[in-house]
Amino acid sequence: MVGAAVATTGAWLYSRARTDTVGDLAFEQPLHIPPVLDPEIDAEGRKVFGLRLQEGTTELVPGRQTKTWGANGSYLGPTLRASRGDAVAVHVDNDLPESTTLHWHGMHLPAAADGNPHQPIEPGASWSPRWEIDQPAATLWYHPHPHGQTADHVYRGVAGMFLIDDDSPLELPDDYGIDDVPLIVQDKRFGSDGSLDDSAPTLSTVGVLGDQILINGTHDPYFEATTSLVRFRVLNASNARVYNLGFADDRAYWLVGTDSGLLERPHGTTRVQLSPGERAEIVVEVDPGERAVLRSYSPELGVGFPQERFNGGDDTFDLLEIRGAEDLADSGSLPETLVEIDAPTEDEAVESRIFELTNAHTINGREMDLGRIDQVVEVDTTEVWEVTNDHGAPHSFHPHLIHFLVLDIDGEAPPPQLQGWKDTIYVPPGSTIRIIARFEDYADPETPYMFHCHVLRHEDRGMMGQFVVVEPGEVDTASRSVRAEGRHEH
Repeated sequence: MVGAAVATTGAWLYSRARTDTVGDLAFEQPLHIPPVLDPEIDAEGRKVFGLRLQEGTTELVPGRQTKTWGANGSYLGPTLRASRGDAVAVHVDNDLPESTTLHWHGMHLPAAADGNPHQPIEPGASWSPRWEIDQPAATLWYHPHPHGQTADHVYRGVAGMFLIDDDSPLELPDDYGIDDVPLIVQDKRFGSDGSLDDSAPTLSTVGVLGDQILINGTHDPYFEATTSLVRFRVLNASNARVYNLGFADDRAYWLVGTDSGLLERPHGTTRVQLSPGERAEIVVEVDPGERAVLRSYSPELGVGFPQERFNGGDDTFDLLEIRGAEDLADSGSLPETLVEIDAPTEDEAVESRIFELTNAHTINGREMDLGRIDQVVEVDTTEVWEVTNDHGAPHSFHPHLIHFLVLDIDGEAPPPQLQGWKDTIYVPPGSTIRIIARFEDYADPETPYMFHCHVLRHEDRGMMGQFVVVEPGEVDTASRSVRAEGRHEH
């Protein structure tokens, strides 16, 4: 009798664990476009951006007010934009009631400017990192990174894009907000009073999975296209949910860029999957007068029955309606080639390291310790990192500082959508992904970078480690001083 009751309860929970909003939206709200923040130019020629982190209330769902956090506003933040070669500084004021940080996700910069847990900004205090932009054109972003509280601070709404430009003469759509459009995708769950609900669904191993989707903070959004091609910069800024992007009519579109840069050539596809922290630049062809719905189809998590459903693997969402104007400006055609990727090779690698995601809280069997450095890397060298998910839960791996290329997935060459520069990657249960990267320019034996799961509940509970980059003569000293550990091969 007890077994039958348990089975009945399990079946009931399973039946209620799937979310499907297809056909439910009226697409009544114009898509909000985050404003571009104009910098000041200081006496040394730096571009200086000002961000104020603040509390507020926001009408995220029509008719209800929600207590939220944001940067220069009550929810989300402005888009920062700079070019390769620019010297930049960001002055961050914390008007929040809690200590926090602001991390520049995907940025190649000194560890002291990274915005990781070692750079806290106390309430009422300020932080002003500065660095030089030296990386390819890419869609990056910023978000809080306080140890043990990242999920909460991101969920409340502090996030924004940081776009990097370079001197490439490519003719891609580039008129911000017109044919070059940011899409910050977040899932939320709301209480009846409009409050944010960050509780995890029953049997979820990844934390909060919202049943409502916001795009740039807009619920039920539409975008009016005025050009025949539109470039969407899609950011998965959710805490845990994985999205599988396609269109309701299953039309093909072009993937032109991933996390940290453009692909070598456009890749025609009907699906692109994004785990938390990942980005994709896609170009969509629009016809005059048409309406096309961008949808998230059920993602392929690889966690198996029944956990696939309890972790969002069976969920489907309508995200955004694209409305073509009756008269569209002709965008021309996409270039056949985009960039040449200067790919590191395994022959260059001086070290190979193993990172085992052994359960929802550890990497290589250890939980995060702010006082322990786990790896010591020599500056201006190339390394191969082998990342294995030995746990049944979904994980998304993100190392700071570097952008990397995928060498192989379970011994097979990566698919086209994973052949560009990355800084975050989904690692399915039972899979091993080998990545390669150059650790260039910045050495600091005292200040670490992070590597961690970007499922934020996992990160907060300990699935994170630290590495320092040092000059050749500092390797032994750093190893002794911080008790660096790790398994090595090569």
